[in-house]
Amino acid sequence: MSIVYLVGSGPGDPGLFTVKGAELLMTADVVVYDWLAPKELLTWCREDAELIYVGKKGGDHTLPQDQINALLVQKAREGHEVIVRLKGGDPYMFGRGAEEVEELVAAGIAFEVVPGVTSAIAATAYAGIPLTHRDYASSVSFITGHEGEGKEETAHRWEALAKGTSTLVFFMGVKNLPTITQNLMDHGMDPDMPAALVHWGTTCRQRSFVSTLAKITDEAKNLGYKPPSLLVVGKVCLLKPKLDWFEQRPLLGKGVVVTRAREQASELLGTLQNLGACCYEFPTISIEPMDDYGPLEDAILRLQDYDWLVFTSVNGVEFFFKVLHEIGLDARALCGLEVAAIGPATAERLTGYGILPDFVPEKYVAEHVVQGLVELEIKGKKVLIPRAEKAREVLPEELSKAGAQVDVLPVYRTSLAASDPEEVRQALAEERIDYVTFTSSSTVDNFFKLVPAEEIKKHLGHLRLACIGPITAKTLQGYGFTPHIQPEEYTMPALVQAILEDAAQPK
Repeated sequence: MSIVYLVGSGPGDPGLFTVKGAELLMTADVVVYDWLAPKELLTWCREDAELIYVGKKGGDHTLPQDQINALLVQKAREGHEVIVRLKGGDPYMFGRGAEEVEELVAAGIAFEVVPGVTSAIAATAYAGIPLTHRDYASSVSFITGHEGEGKEETAHRWEALAKGTSTLVFFMGVKNLPTITQNLMDHGMDPDMPAALVHWGTTCRQRSFVSTLAKITDEAKNLGYKPPSLLVVGKVCLLKPKLDWFEQRPLLGKGVVVTRAREQASELLGTLQNLGACCYEFPTISIEPMDDYGPLEDAILRLQDYDWLVFTSVNGVEFFFKVLHEIGLDARALCGLEVAAIGPATAERLTGYGILPDFVPEKYVAEHVVQGLVELEIKGKKVLIPRAEKAREVLPEELSKAGAQVDVLPVYRTSLAASDPEEVRQALAEERIDYVTFTSSSTVDNFFKLVPAEEIKKHLGHLRLACIGPITAKTLQGYGFTPHIQPEEYTMPALVQAILEDAAQPK
């Protein structure tokens, strides 16, 4: 039996999406989604799910409402078990959700509604404007700023709105802002009543300001405010300077391209997003297993022949232990071996498998691994290095020169990711990207296979290039660029800190 679920996607911050909504996206056969539904939510969908965009933006309708209604009925009649209609905000809060449900009822199709956090509550909270307050407001009205087309008369009782409610929240109010404010003043509201606009509330693009009813239209025009924006009218707006929190984030609105492999990008993305950045996930490398793990299995069964096990990446650790477990062994197989990790992230991943590295260099590049192991008397020792199929040869070559017997064992390979560069190129053209981050030489090489270097050079007046360390920087220089940002410590936290410091500098 087909069921159509009307699911509210919330106000824009993916973290405000409901648990039930996420569960439905993970099981849905078909997802019909809007312009305001955060695209990050689509990552919850099954790979084989049918995704249909029916967004409406500024009067430009991909599908008119009647065709959206008919589409839901059609998909249900095709026999799909779970159909999700993903709508911005809450389905029943000026989202025409009831009209869609009425069509389903008329067609005899089962449905359920999953509420979403409405922007009236969330965007105002993120802007530091409480809708109620003991000293200022004891009632709230939610009002559409864009009534249905074809209405001969407004449904709003302007006198009641002007005199009867403490706080007014107008959805979709920017287009008709002059009419709304004039009607309120004409029906008795004080022209000096505080009023605020919140643009793209709860997202990295959020901005807001407080004015008065009489002045807000001109100020909004001067500041370039456009949809989607909420209009808030009431004395609670006076609390914004004191209660503002979200817009204090140091990277708010800064566009940052993350080029790491998707499997590794989550930590960096999460950190940047928590600081307010608008992140463009643009993986340039794909991490793939080897076709044959026979050589690794043989090496694992002969681990006691080695003195040192050296890991040069988190991926090397992951693939090594995956095969170790698949052949029925665990960390005890490393008993008697000394273990080295190229840096703290690799060391942390080893710790997760119960292995505390015996050596981590002070600086996290191969040259410093060599130096440290030489000081630990590597001469005459047998060393196993599980690593990527293609990697710098500095480590094995220099260890061999130091008298070690070195076996290099590929445990994974990297390839050019199948990322579509169109979104990044469009954002570059619109100057919405401030930083591009590079975390390895491979990310540099593959980025310029997807986005031509000449195109980047056009935007250097606005764009900053950030490299995690000197090896990555050297690769970038080969394309004619000098990195603007390069931390002294070659780690992700240090890279983020360097971006923060750069963003704080006056431009």
